[in-house]
Amino acid sequence: MDTLTATPAPAAIPTTVAVALRKLYFVRFAFAAVWAALLFTTSGKLGAPAATLLVLYPLFDVACAVVDLSSARGNGQPLRGLYANAVLSTLTAIGLAAAATSGIPAALRVWGAWAITAGLVQLGVAVARRHLGGQWAMIASGAISTLAGASFIAQAAKSGASLHTLAGYAFLGGVFFLVSALRLPRTA
Repeated sequence: MDTLTATPAPAAIPTTVAVALRKLYFVRFAFAAVWAALLFTTSGKLGAPAATLLVLYPLFDVACAVVDLSSARGNGQPLRGLYANAVLSTLTAIGLAAAATSGIPAALRVWGAWAITAGLVQLGVAVARRHLGGQWAMIASGAISTLAGASFIAQAAKSGASLHTLAGYAFLGGVFFLVSALRLPRTA
């Protein structure tokens, strides 16, 4: 027996990924809670603070996808969905920057399209990761995001459209990340 070349047990690899996800999910919850509170205070109008927050959220999502990719790479985790999420979020940040100059309805349409597509990607990644545990909340979040996206697009067509619903959406998404974090293993 050669003690210098130990390979991790098959169960250790997913647990390591689960620990990394747990930490990431806690950060995502905290960010979503703070972001939602800030947006709620600025969402009466689409000025520079609200526009900045709108663009910041998908950029933070890109950063989270990169962190997620680094822990998932080489561990047999679903990478295609994470790459798709990073691309979608990057395009959304660009779209929101442009839409913010056109007003709240345009921003809601872009956000809604992102919520639908990112929700579908999140659903797919969570289903692929269900063996890690704690993914039922991510599955539910992906499904709800898809439905919420359609409601944002519908809301954009109504008079008096507001960004307040985006704050609630982000906070609820953060709660789903918190639930998943609490359900994932704590140690490798």
